[in-house]
Amino acid sequence: MMTQEQKTKLTGFAAEIRSECIKMISKIGVGHVGGCLSIADVLACLYGGAMKIDPQNPKWEDRDRFILSKGHAGPAMYAALGLKGYFPMAMLDTLNQPPTNLPSHTDMNRTPGVDMTTGSLGQGISSAVGIALGCHLKGNNNYTYVIIGDGESQEGQVWEAAMFAGAKHLHRLIAFVDYNRKQIDGTVEQVGGPPNFELKFKACNWNVIDVPDGNNVEQIWAAIELAKAEQSKPSAIILHTVKGKGWSYAETLENNHNFKVNAEQAAEACAEFFLQK
Repeated sequence: MMTQEQKTKLTGFAAEIRSECIKMISKIGVGHVGGCLSIADVLACLYGGAMKIDPQNPKWEDRDRFILSKGHAGPAMYAALGLKGYFPMAMLDTLNQPPTNLPSHTDMNRTPGVDMTTGSLGQGISSAVGIALGCHLKGNNNYTYVIIGDGESQEGQVWEAAMFAGAKHLHRLIAFVDYNRKQIDGTVEQVGGPPNFELKFKACNWNVIDVPDGNNVEQIWAAIELAKAEQSKPSAIILHTVKGKGWSYAETLENNHNFKVNAEQAAEACAEFFLQK
């Protein structure tokens, strides 16, 4: 069970991730705000203690692996990496500006702490399954974590990967679905119909954990502990999140997938993030 001290620390970390993310995006004037803000809390839990990592040794063989399959949320991951000390915080000012090492989508060849380059949507979870299988065959005891988007889950490759992982009983693989219910073209149900994540993952032999408030660090932490207790199959943690979480303007904006942000708006958003922590 999480202590109040842990909760305060992780909530504060999530606010810092959101703040650095918005400041990065405002410097280039536009970015994937909604999906970055919705995963700040799960990133805070992972990089704030759930994952076995060493920022001073990013290639440590025994580390846990993390893949951001919804790679357009790269700025949120960069914020977490910078705050953990994988690289100087000044690098965050270079997002998407040549010759940056922080491209729009994560790149393992350019950014310390990135375990796998993000390809087209749907490919990240396949990479995660391959990494988890490789670690299993080596006899390693580390975990592989992956975040997929709810819109991304409309890609068939996601379910091919899920079927394979379930068939191979990769119990040290934990996937998070960022179920914020919106994608670039509208709501997830409008575009692809009801996603039925629980039924689909269970059909693929996964342990499924539903998190009613996917922006609550206590609920996320508890779900990760439940997933780690599962010893026979991979786990899918369904996070019911809010797209644009933490910034009231972004939360209520109809098309909040990708939009313009100026310095004044960024300052307002950052103030709001830290009022809530």
